[in-house]
Amino acid sequence: MALFRFLNRIPHVPFLRFRKPAFTFSALLVAASIVATAVLGLNFGIDFRGGILIEVRDQSGAADIEQMRGELGTLGLGEVSLQEFGEPSDVLIRIQSQEGGEDANQQAIERVRETLGDGYDYRRTEAVGPTVGAELIEAGTLAVLLAIAAILVYIWARFEWQFGVCAVIALLHDVISTIGLFAIIQHEFNLATVAALLTIAGYSINDTVVVFDRVRENLRKYKRETMPQILERSLNETLSRTLMTSLTTLLALLALYLFGGAIIRDFAFALMWGIVIGTYSSIFVAVPALLQLNLRRPADRKEAAPAGP
Repeated sequence: MALFRFLNRIPHVPFLRFRKPAFTFSALLVAASIVATAVLGLNFGIDFRGGILIEVRDQSGAADIEQMRGELGTLGLGEVSLQEFGEPSDVLIRIQSQEGGEDANQQAIERVRETLGDGYDYRRTEAVGPTVGAELIEAGTLAVLLAIAAILVYIWARFEWQFGVCAVIALLHDVISTIGLFAIIQHEFNLATVAALLTIAGYSINDTVVVFDRVRENLRKYKRETMPQILERSLNETLSRTLMTSLTTLLALLALYLFGGAIIRDFAFALMWGIVIGTYSSIFVAVPALLQLNLRRPADRKEAAPAGP
């Protein structure tokens, strides 16, 4: 209730007072994410590594994973991993990509079916070759980079160049920190995670544009206030909208994470982190960075321009 009372009025939080600690924290976060990704690497899923993914359900009840692992280990299919997948009766089987291409992968799937028998319901079967996986990595990276470039062009066209640069800085901050988090906790990084990254980029830039739009309005409206006062006023005026949107979105994502099943859990987790870090970057990175780039009012820029002949 205290939060709702706080959001019902325009607060007066001195956000810019914390810009130096925030910049330091963000720089360390990005650096740690880059180092973690380079050293630990990402736990690429079947989408990117290539291999066989089989989701089965034991029709008799709880699955005996140890017994299944022993039976499949005798097939000579290379690396085979099994894990409980949602319910105790559901098991996710991962098998490395077989030499011989698609035909060899299909033969491996048939051998798994014959070994496990008819007591299982085969709910999902996927086979991805290593060549396709490499192409998907390239396509996913290109999709993220093109999205960031398109956002930069949009912000640059709608606002001054300082807004575009600050928006992309905040956007890269969010995307890199999300990738670094996946490298640290070694959650599976797959096509759903790439979709989450693109969604985070869209959410983050939408949040930032709302604040930027208020900054532009206040630059015209309050001509006697200094630039730090304008930026703090804009942040406080949009704070209730920012926090309420983030909180309601997090509640929906929390429900997906808890009850959506293992397939969507990593996607929901990435989005939850992205909402939190995106809200932080909009408030403590994107807007305070405008001061560092010497943003000025249109009238001030005209006065500073050299006189014509």
